[in-house]
Amino acid sequence: MAMMSRTRDLLMEGFEGFVRDGSFKWPVPRRAGDDDDDPGRSPSSGKSASVAGLSPMASVVVSRCSRILDVTIEDMIYDFDMQASDSIKHPRNYARNFLEYCCFRALAQVSQVAGYLADKSLRRLTFDMMLAWEVPSSSGQLTVKVEVDSTVSLEAFSRIAPAIPTIADVVTSSNLFDALSSTSGRRLPFPVYDKYLAGLDRAIKKMKAQSESSLLSGLRSQRGERVLEVDGTLTTQPVLEHVGISTWPGRLTLTDHALYFEAVKVVTFDKPKAYELAEDLKQVVKPELTGPWGSRLFDKAVMYKSTTLTEPVIIEFPELAGHSRRDYWLAIISEVLYVHRFVRKFDINGVDKEEIILKASLGILRLQAIEELAFPVSSRYESLLMFHLCDKLPGGDVILETLASAISSRSSAQVNKPGMSIGMRSMSALAVLSNLGVVSPGNNSERLSVGEIVVGEMSSLQKAVTESMNNYKKVELAQATVDGVKVDGLDTNLVVMKELLSPVSELWRFLVSLALWDEPLKSLVFCLLSSFIIIRGWVVYFVVMVLLLSAAFMLLTRLTSQGKPMTEVKVSSPPSMNTMEQLLAVQNAISKVEELVQDANIVLLKIRALLLAFPSQATDKAILALLMMALSLAFLPTRLLVLAMFLEVFTNNSPLRRASTERCTRRLREWWFSIPAAPVVVEKDNKEDKKTR
Repeated sequence: MAMMSRTRDLLMEGFEGFVRDGSFKWPVPRRAGDDDDDPGRSPSSGKSASVAGLSPMASVVVSRCSRILDVTIEDMIYDFDMQASDSIKHPRNYARNFLEYCCFRALAQVSQVAGYLADKSLRRLTFDMMLAWEVPSSSGQLTVKVEVDSTVSLEAFSRIAPAIPTIADVVTSSNLFDALSSTSGRRLPFPVYDKYLAGLDRAIKKMKAQSESSLLSGLRSQRGERVLEVDGTLTTQPVLEHVGISTWPGRLTLTDHALYFEAVKVVTFDKPKAYELAEDLKQVVKPELTGPWGSRLFDKAVMYKSTTLTEPVIIEFPELAGHSRRDYWLAIISEVLYVHRFVRKFDINGVDKEEIILKASLGILRLQAIEELAFPVSSRYESLLMFHLCDKLPGGDVILETLASAISSRSSAQVNKPGMSIGMRSMSALAVLSNLGVVSPGNNSERLSVGEIVVGEMSSLQKAVTESMNNYKKVELAQATVDGVKVDGLDTNLVVMKELLSPVSELWRFLVSLALWDEPLKSLVFCLLSSFIIIRGWVVYFVVMVLLLSAAFMLLTRLTSQGKPMTEVKVSSPPSMNTMEQLLAVQNAISKVEELVQDANIVLLKIRALLLAFPSQATDKAILALLMMALSLAFLPTRLLVLAMFLEVFTNNSPLRRASTERCTRRLREWWFSIPAAPVVVEKDNKEDKKTR
């Protein structure tokens, strides 16, 4: 307890010195008559007060929030009790919910000051809020350490960090925490958190400086585009643009609306080329292979294609090992593209559109901060980008719909309830970056909302994200099994496929045996039974019965196999082949595929000749056959046609029809061979010759 008291005193002393500098003193509106009702009570009188039931760390944090808001703790308790529902004020969760309420109000206040991320005291304050959130009640204080080097969990980070949209957002907060805590046992220590916020502050200042510079100012000024990333300015890290067979080095610039490439000239850069990301031009952005003279050797490029371009543009990011630069640029370009698709899909305009684009921009800045600290996220850059992640997540469309619904509800609340109290004010991305307040949804009096966070419970967006993340974990587990069963080698894969299709092969062999009348009695019984089902019109009921039996089999198998591992598919490994044998096998396979393609082309050419009535005698027979088929379909019942087709196919090899079937098959083959193929002329394409001239 002595250690705990000493730590608390140190924290209070450091914060009191900070308050004396005047950094956190902003007045907030009070209820009318507060001072008149109790003239002896002042903000200073409650700053050192404590709340019964709070842990020491939570009491310190609440006291610091009181100092920031210049409101007594009693006032905050009164406001909380008046606005919160009974479920939120339940004694079991009262301490944590009240702590959240105080933290969210204080963070909404401090985030309105320019450059707040550079303040080390604020960084420590937000971290202490997470520590206090983990143990808000005095009943659990003995189970957690309160030293300066304490760490926080994912739950605490996901509740407090998104309250400032600059630090994290609801959708990607868990992935951000995983990246930050990857080297510390899935717990986040303060030094790592402090370095992340410092890097994020540098990324924001860099974006501001580049956006205010003369870089592409003539093109950016019309839409007020912000510069998010620039590459190709260093000779050691060039950027190459491939258009056709030409290649140019240059500078690549990404804004929140477009992608610009400036080819390098002798002294300066050439006129920039703009590749639009905001408008609907059917853009396609994907990884691409590049190489010398049009070859496809190196996986280090991004392809951009749209309806305004005659041919795709390929932008290459050369590096000695791997393709992390390409993956990074692909992720951030896709994020800008996806956010504008979201804006167009839900018809978001005005301030809401600006806020949504800023959300995507903040995601890119957070990724830059993580990259600067060299945290291991290079394999999945999109995990830290909201709109890119929603495109990949199962149920990501539901997350975006929930976000759009929240924006629409908030806009309605701004119109219907413009005079809401300061404690209910949303902390949107736009408010944080531009000091423009946006009112949060107020149509539900049972909730205390702060932006996308709801005090004491999960917001609709958080619920959608949680459900999607749970489904994604299931998908990842399933995908891990898929990756584990992949085998190398064409011969091995063919053996595995043959084993998996063995039940189907057995069924097919049985049906072929019946059709060949190898056992006449079985074939006769099958023929009569099938004919009876067809003539009675029970084919649909037969299919229904097969589906029901399949479902019953799966249900019984599930009940009897609970807790047992899945039966493995065992196959015998094919004989190993040396390099020469493998080459010969590949050559034979290619030859067989070529023969199949040739035969298919011959069939198509003969059909073309028939349709054009080139062979007169063969065409007459084809016309007669088509007329008979048309008349049969027009006048005969469908049931009789199906029965006739079944009997024709199934009784071809019966003892009574075998001789006539062989004779008819021979005549049909002779007729087919008598049809000439339509002529084909292969013309050489001169496009490549024109390009090389």
